[in-house]
Amino acid sequence: MNSKQWYETLFENYAKTYEKESFTQGTDGECDFIEQELNHNKSLKIVGVGCGTGRHSIELTKRGYSVTRFDFSESQLALALEKTIKENLTISFLKHDAIDLPFNKEFDLAIMLCEGGFPLMETDEMNFEILKSVTKSLKDNAKVIFTTLNGLFPLFHSIEKFCSAISNTDNAAYQTNSFDLMTFRDFNITKFVDDSGKTISLECNERYYVPSEITWLLKSLRYKKIDIYSAKLGAFSRNDKLTTKDFEMLVIAEK
Repeated sequence: MNSKQWYETLFENYAKTYEKESFTQGTDGECDFIEQELNHNKSLKIVGVGCGTGRHSIELTKRGYSVTRFDFSESQLALALEKTIKENLTISFLKHDAIDLPFNKEFDLAIMLCEGGFPLMETDEMNFEILKSVTKSLKDNAKVIFTTLNGLFPLFHSIEKFCSAISNTDNAAYQTNSFDLMTFRDFNITKFVDDSGKTISLECNERYYVPSEITWLLKSLRYKKIDIYSAKLGAFSRNDKLTTKDFEMLVIAEK
């Protein structure tokens, strides 16, 4: 039996702590941007890929949108359900693997935010399979909005210094970062305290993508319009040009 991947172990018991991290605090502003991209058309169907604790899905539902949401982490889904009960909402959260979604041309928009699956996979082929699976779920002329790690950043800046600055405010600490120029993967030791108070140490690696790679992947899936911007926490905007200083990029692609 294969051992669990680092991201599976990370999210086993990390839901409540995850919601307190700095990078999860921009929900309202990010949903404002999603609404703009939908032209506030509440008849359109949305799928939340790797929805986690349901931050964006719950907020969009409260705003009147129809959202189908799923994740592979039972602890994240459990907290999402707990939150919907508190909000007096009726929302179903499904457990699915993003690589093999059971949908075919059902949605007008897919959202995959805060690295909701895409760059976490252990091979480039698996990451691409997620994009293929999401694309299959979308109707013709639909749109996908996702964030991913900016491969231009580590060419000019230290990932370890960036993560160290984040660690001063967040629960997780990232150590011994090593960026591989041949694979554009950052290898690191991530230490964090889970929801039960246990300290966990994981050997992690994440894939960073440069804009031209993302463009090629999406063009190969026959997206007609691909736009890439800086992904600023809680303030997504088409006015923010991607630079080498941006740790994340915001991708908007239309079929």
